[in-house]
Amino acid sequence: METQQSQTINFFGDETFPVEMHKVRIVQKLFLRPVEERLKAINEAGYNTFLLNTRDVFMDMLTDSGTNAMSDNQVSSMLKADDAYAGSQSFYRMEKAIQKVFGKKYILPVHQGRAAENIVSQVFIKKGDIIPMNYHFTTTKAHMELNGGKIFEIYTDEALKIKSDNPFKGNIDIDKLNSLIEKYGADRIPFIRMEASTNLIGGQPFSIQNMRDVRAVADKYGIMMVLDASLIGENAWFIKQREPEFKNTSIRDILQLMCDFADIVYFSSRKVSSSRGGGICTNDHDLFLKMRDLVPLYEGFLTYGGMSVREIEAMAVGLEETTDETVINQSPSFIEYAVKELEKRNVPVVTPAGALGCHIDAMSFLPHVAQKEYPAGALAAALYIISGCRGMERGTISSVRDENGDDILSDMELLRLAFPRRVFTLSQTKFLIDRVHWLYKNRQLVGGLKFIEEPAVLRFFMGRLAPVNDWPDKLVAKFKEDFGNSL
Repeated sequence: METQQSQTINFFGDETFPVEMHKVRIVQKLFLRPVEERLKAINEAGYNTFLLNTRDVFMDMLTDSGTNAMSDNQVSSMLKADDAYAGSQSFYRMEKAIQKVFGKKYILPVHQGRAAENIVSQVFIKKGDIIPMNYHFTTTKAHMELNGGKIFEIYTDEALKIKSDNPFKGNIDIDKLNSLIEKYGADRIPFIRMEASTNLIGGQPFSIQNMRDVRAVADKYGIMMVLDASLIGENAWFIKQREPEFKNTSIRDILQLMCDFADIVYFSSRKVSSSRGGGICTNDHDLFLKMRDLVPLYEGFLTYGGMSVREIEAMAVGLEETTDETVINQSPSFIEYAVKELEKRNVPVVTPAGALGCHIDAMSFLPHVAQKEYPAGALAAALYIISGCRGMERGTISSVRDENGDDILSDMELLRLAFPRRVFTLSQTKFLIDRVHWLYKNRQLVGGLKFIEEPAVLRFFMGRLAPVNDWPDKLVAKFKEDFGNSL
């Protein structure tokens, strides 16, 4: 395998911090509104950070999906796009990049990751099927259940521990996998799904050894293995950092090895390549043909798949850049810095630091807020009020109700503060840490939320909530007492 020189930077002084391996050449103005305006904005948004207008947001940490900063090479590549409906040269450049980076021959473009989930679910899942996985993602679960499947999360005992030194909390538990197959039978399992850097439990990665073990079980029973590669770059970086066997292996070689284990790889390029769009790829021509006809039906022709050809060009370049360690380690490095600094201040955060964002444990942060009053959602709203920073609730609001109309309480109540690649500076990160610290010191002022408008499906996107009492006004009063007229 190709070896790669270490990219570690050591410091002469006492302070250690991440160093940006890029320079900023285009800037976008941000707005940090006064606290009274932020309170008004979150009221108008129904205490749902998804419904905030970006004119009222200072640091947009809602997601890394489609919000990563593109490189100069990506932006310039968009100028040579071949704007053809069919047979675009842009597609063939993207196809070549996917083949080179992921090692898969047959490519189906789609407009984003959930479109890939829809196609994979429709083709392979039938009523009564079960799908084992290391952890679900919201849209993945919805697509699989709409097609009659039931998901089983067979994570290890370490996965849901907030504080842990386990480097691979995203691993599948092999004993649980074997027991599940023996109980239900291999014929009811269309595939085993692994999500690279599990989103909902803190962006935690899995190891190559775990992939080997899962593949061995899959081969034993004749079951397909499907890889959600949306955060595969970060997962590969964690493997290089945390799995001794691969410390001298290049990111490119680790990526290819991960994809070699899977029969089907699908991804959101809004994450993996810092562009937009998505794709499904495989080396199995029969599997390719089973999925192919749904692309023109749901997405567009086979050489654009619902994407702008300009985005296709940017995806091709971005996939290549994902193999560059100085690109792929930027977001995890900033996340790790934020996690360690918050830990120093006793703020409860998920450890070890993972991909996508810094995850705060809302149940430990707000132990006085009952889970049925949505502590992660309340914490997201409170942080926005006192900082202008928009995070995302990843807890019971992101869950569903049972047949009796009761909330299915989430395994974890997390406030996710996403760090899109190459977007935030160190000073902005320090501002965030300062405001989270202040909020933790004043956490007793934060109360719960209740739904006032609740969609039946994926309610966290468009649902509207309200505070259970006047806690937001008290929080604003304390902020003004401590900070005066400061933003």
